[in-house]
Amino acid sequence: MLIFFACVALLIGGYFIYGKIVDRIFGSDPNRITPAKELNDGVDFVEMSPKKIFLIQLLNIAGLGPIFGPILGALYGPIALIWIVIGTIFAGAVHDYFSGMLSIRYKGASIPDIVGENLGFGFKQFMRVFSVVLLLLVGIVFVLGPAKLLANLSGANTALWVAVIFAYYFIATILPIDKIIGKVYPLFGAILLFMAVGLITALMVKGYHFYPEVSLTNLHPKHLPLWPLMFITIACGAISGFHSTQSPMMARCLPNEKYGRMVFYGAMVGEGLIALIWATLGMSFYNNPEALNAVLAKGGPALVVKDISTTLLGAVGGLFAILGVVVLPITSGDTAFRSARLIIAEFLKISQKEGVKRLLIAVPLFIVGFIISKSNFGVIWRYFGWANQTLATVTLWAAAAYLIKEGKLHWIATIPATFMTAVVTTYLAYAKIGFGLNLNTSTIIGIVVAILSFITFMMKFRFPKIVEAENVS
Repeated sequence: MLIFFACVALLIGGYFIYGKIVDRIFGSDPNRITPAKELNDGVDFVEMSPKKIFLIQLLNIAGLGPIFGPILGALYGPIALIWIVIGTIFAGAVHDYFSGMLSIRYKGASIPDIVGENLGFGFKQFMRVFSVVLLLLVGIVFVLGPAKLLANLSGANTALWVAVIFAYYFIATILPIDKIIGKVYPLFGAILLFMAVGLITALMVKGYHFYPEVSLTNLHPKHLPLWPLMFITIACGAISGFHSTQSPMMARCLPNEKYGRMVFYGAMVGEGLIALIWATLGMSFYNNPEALNAVLAKGGPALVVKDISTTLLGAVGGLFAILGVVVLPITSGDTAFRSARLIIAEFLKISQKEGVKRLLIAVPLFIVGFIISKSNFGVIWRYFGWANQTLATVTLWAAAAYLIKEGKLHWIATIPATFMTAVVTTYLAYAKIGFGLNLNTSTIIGIVVAILSFITFMMKFRFPKIVEAENVS
């Protein structure tokens, strides 16, 4: 139990200490006019209260990631907690902060334009395609996950729930942001936090032993390698590229830059706490990783959620906990499609103020999404994991480039960007969805690519005059 509360203290301390350092380095300006005031269109640019925005941001970025990911990560043992804490403070929250604050500085721009402003036109075009593909994958994953949970609860066919959720996504995607998202999501965000705290409290009250196997060695029952798989598996619980597509939506609603740390850095710390709770539940509710793995083999993370919730909180409390988990992916899936609509609209230069023009993009987008949803869930999730962390890596490099251009301390973004480059490259080389090489070879490739990326980045942005002189000579 002491380990759990130490991790909680570190996350909260990270917000107040490192979060403030990041905010000062960036230089948030309370006197600067924000896009919510300057570009208010009543649809996507709508000024809202900071507290409401924080809860919406938390709900938007949460999804299945801080629940399903940490449950799978729990198979590796307590070492997963280290990544959740360190990853959240020094990578994930930094990533979310810059994707939100740079959007404000670029008049509410989406992530492809933010990256393009800092890394160049080629990266901008890459990010336009890559981010829309990721958002489609997110939307689909966040349809299938809750649909299966609802099917387990109701006994109704999964396909029926898929259709219902898709219908809701469509409505929420085209309506002005303050009509559904702005009114209902703050309540859902509060419920999410309440249920997570309720579950961990019940675990303590009922006398479960926290972390039965206290070891920093790899405890995975299938002996899957810790590196790089854990860093991809836990995903949203420590760092997630999906968040960079969500932060600009709230950047368009923030009334003042002084709230940026609370909304963007703070919401990621909140997600880190949720991930910490679910990883702890996965490690502590079951006697060992083998027992957890047996339940996962039988019904996946959704069955683990149901098993833990109903046992700890009873039938009624468990039902509310499960519904809270269902709300998470649904309220992230609709904003995933909304973000995709906005990115496509910016690329095609189609105003989104008129409802007909929103439909012009939303209808074909949902048709493509529905077709992809017919694919195997496991395959979609594996591609989502790699794509998600790759997007986060590119966003961190863009943040580092911005800081260098502004003459500010860039290491807060450069170090996590280099590390994540090694992670995603190693995973692509090692995984079956990639090149399927052995782990040693994949690790060497990952480290070499990360070092070369760092050197190239520094030569281009930190020492451009040296590069220019070499080119002239």
